[in-house]
Amino acid sequence: MDDIPLASRLAILALLLLLSAFFSSAETSLMSLNRYRLRHLANDGHRGARLASALLAKTDQLLGAILLGNTFAAVAIATISESISMQLLGEGKLGLILGPVAVTFVILIFGEITPKVIAAAHAEKLAFAYSFVLYPLIKILYPAIWFTNLFVKALLSLLRIKTNFAESSHAISMEELRSIVTEAGGYIPKKHRAILLNLFDLEKTIVDDVMTAHIQIEVINLEAPLEDILRHISTSQHTRLPVRQGSAGEIIGIIHLRKVMHQLQEGKLDLAGLKEVMTDPYFIPSGTPLYTQMQQFQENQQRIALVVDEYGELKGLVTLEDILEEIIGEFTTQSPLRNNGYREEEDGSWLVDGSSNLRDLNKKLKLNLPLDGPRTLNGLILEYFEDIPEPGTSFKIQTHTLEIIQTQDRVVKSVRVYR
Repeated sequence: MDDIPLASRLAILALLLLLSAFFSSAETSLMSLNRYRLRHLANDGHRGARLASALLAKTDQLLGAILLGNTFAAVAIATISESISMQLLGEGKLGLILGPVAVTFVILIFGEITPKVIAAAHAEKLAFAYSFVLYPLIKILYPAIWFTNLFVKALLSLLRIKTNFAESSHAISMEELRSIVTEAGGYIPKKHRAILLNLFDLEKTIVDDVMTAHIQIEVINLEAPLEDILRHISTSQHTRLPVRQGSAGEIIGIIHLRKVMHQLQEGKLDLAGLKEVMTDPYFIPSGTPLYTQMQQFQENQQRIALVVDEYGELKGLVTLEDILEEIIGEFTTQSPLRNNGYREEEDGSWLVDGSSNLRDLNKKLKLNLPLDGPRTLNGLILEYFEDIPEPGTSFKIQTHTLEIIQTQDRVVKSVRVYR
């Protein structure tokens, strides 16, 4: 080493630092790759992505090659730096102290920190480029890597640490997927992002959350005069109507108005004709998740279902449109009879119908009313007071002040909600 000129030793030191920087940045860039994007690019035929995927599939060999090269570079740098410091500073105490400090500083700055910071900032571009070098390098160094890994595996076995890089799973949970979609920013249009997030909620949202309550269902009563029934059919804004009959008011079927419009226009429609086109009602249990119900609608070729409790009592009605609105939002073509159930006042408060669904209010008015109990605002208020409150009564739930405006027939009809 003493026979080598100082300029040559400095050139060798620079080359060794570049080698150390290469291995350090290669490790960081490859380990920082987005595995899902990498898989996508590899499937599209990107050669660099394919090589990177192959390298990451054998992580033990990859790390073995990188650390082997990095360790060699570090030891060589320390050796040649010692000879340079001895020539420049001599063999005294000053050289013994400053030499190791200078070597540590040079390796950290030029061989570790700077390359890794650059690699983390440009992981994909560098990783794909490095893969063309590392892939054949692993083939060349395979005997040394295999021999080194023998001792590594023996040590891991002694410590009872199990590793299986080839079968390592990168599956993500639903909440992690939600975070990815939420933070996608400009990569996913706002409307598409909202639809995806709504899809994630289908599993934990049940039919009770979106159904029309039984007292609000529009039905045809076969016990009514025929003229009233025909008038009801001709003015209805719905395409399917439940049919009720008997003293108990039991739902006995569903009528598709399209099937009776021709007879209705010709004035030939009667009760016998109605019963002839009537289909059997489709009942579903309360508490069914929306995702499950959407599948059942598809399998049973149905679009409307009657929700019943454990005793078989009718609780409400849910349609395929109700579920679709949970995914893509409200349709622009709504029935004029459907009321939003709320109106903004001049003072910034909201006048809300007591039958309004709490989930809808939270979503549309940006409120945070509790959802772990009753489904409607009326139910929430009755649970809070355990009685029928008098009009003018004000109270606070969560961060919102509510005022009872009107009660009727043991039901809270309207409420003022202050932000």
